[in-house]
Amino acid sequence: MRTILRMLLLCLLVPAAVSLAQEKPATPAPENPLSTWNKYAYGRVKDILMRSAQKMPEENYSFKPTDTVRSYGQIVGHVADAQYLFCSIALGEKNPAPDIEHTKTSKADLIAALNTAFVYCDKAYDGMTDATATQMIKLFGNDAPRLSALTVNNMHNLEHYGNLVTYMRLKNIVPPSSEQPPQPQAPPKK
Repeated sequence: MRTILRMLLLCLLVPAAVSLAQEKPATPAPENPLSTWNKYAYGRVKDILMRSAQKMPEENYSFKPTDTVRSYGQIVGHVADAQYLFCSIALGEKNPAPDIEHTKTSKADLIAALNTAFVYCDKAYDGMTDATATQMIKLFGNDAPRLSALTVNNMHNLEHYGNLVTYMRLKNIVPPSSEQPPQPQAPPKK
């Protein structure tokens, strides 16, 4: 009897183990994985930068921890200017260079300028494919793949998001990347 049970168990477990051990078919790679990932990263940092600009109260836009650094508003303006710089390179266009950092000071004007700069940059990210990403361009005097301009833009955005986070923390404001996600609402009781 024990031998029959062992054989039955073996007959049931071996096929299950073999089917589990088989390789699953590879999922096809998404179209344009490099440029798609870079665009995803840009969307994430764009969101937290816009939310940072909106969260800081108007009276703190002139705040700077020391006299030797940019104010909160100047950083927002600098980030907007950088969108034009890096994305014009990626697009192969002349930089419109609006000089937002030195010409805008109010929260409303800086948020509007940042939003417009992101709209300009969206064209570069939306138009990038993996094929165009590998085309060589000049980036600060060096040969680089076109995607590099957008990668450096993401890096630069994150660098200055770090500055904004520090300023927000000094003003006891929770930065967007540290906010708790909204909790689902409980259904109404009947």
